[in-house]
Formats: sequence, C-alpha cells, structure tokens
Amino acid sequence: MIHQLKYCSNCGNTVVFKFTEGRDRFVCESCNTIHYTNPKIVVGALCVWEDKVLLCRRAIEPRRGYWNLPAGYLEDFEKTEDGAIRETWEEAGAEIEIQNVLTVYNLPQANQVYIHFLAKLKDGIIRNGEESIESALFAEEEIPWKELAFTSSAFALRKFFEDRKGGTCNTHYGSFPEK
Repeated sequence: MIHQLKYCSNCGNTVVFKFTEGRDRFVCESCNTIHYTNPKIVVGALCVWEDKVLLCRRAIEPRRGYWNLPAGYLEDFEKTEDGAIRETWEEAGAEIEIQNVLTVYNLPQANQVYIHFLAKLKDGIIRNGEESIESALFAEEEIPWKELAFTSSAFALRKFFEDRKGGTCNTHYGSFPEK
C-alpha cells in the first residue's frame, strides 16, 4: 500500500512518484522537494494480572468485534512507552507499569511497525474504553485465538507464553508475512 501524495507541501504543485536517492519517492519537479514518507508506529501492551492477560474486543474498524491487545498509533511528541500506557488506559481503563519491550513486529505492506511492551496491571481493574466493546482477562487456555484481530497481537501472545514456559523474558522480532 503506497501512501498517495498529490501536492507539494512546499509550493502546492503536483508531485510525481519517481526513482530518486536510491528508491521510488514523491518528488515535486517544480521546486525539487523530495517528500519522504515513513511508516506509522503502533504501540501497545501485553498486560498481565496474576496468570492472565488483558484483551479488548474492538468497537471500531478495522476488525470490529475481534479481540486485540490494547494498542494504537503513537502520537506526535510521545515516547513509545507513554503511548502504550495511554492506549491501555483509553481502551481498557487500566493503569499499567511497563516492564520491557516484548515484540517489534513489521507490517511493511501496511507501512506499520508495532511495538508491544510487556506490562503489569497495577491493580487488576479494567473497564471498556470508547474503542472497546468488552475488556477481559484471559488465561492462556482461554485465549480466543481464532477471534484475534491482528497477527501482531497473536505473535506477541505466542512469544509471551513461550517465554513464560521457558522462564525467560526476551524481546522478539517478527514480520508479516513471516519468512
């Protein structure tokens, strides 16, 4: 998916998509401005309370009605961990304490990079935020695997449970499609 840029933000003339500086980029041939586009960063948290993890059933598209880790786009001037804390509050009304980076997951076809942190729920209190139909805590055997919204959440959950079984706490890197 290529972001469509039509007009130059510098001079207002139309831009073209052409090979320059080693790759295809949006270029204004009137003022010679190269318009660099970059991936969106999505931040979230795999939140743990006792032996369970927090999932939210999405109230918005895409994938409305499916379960997901609380996550969303990083805002301007926001640190990644602060974005994960904010998204968890917005989607599940839960306060968390960030532990470490659990996964970095690339979706080049969607121009996105996901960063999921491992976090502890501070008090186990959760609610439904505006973007969630339902928020709930799940033991590993209760995870609705076939109802997960995104591969990034499934990847983070699998890696978390693998680490927990092995008594480790690693940072994992993945991509979709997996190679």
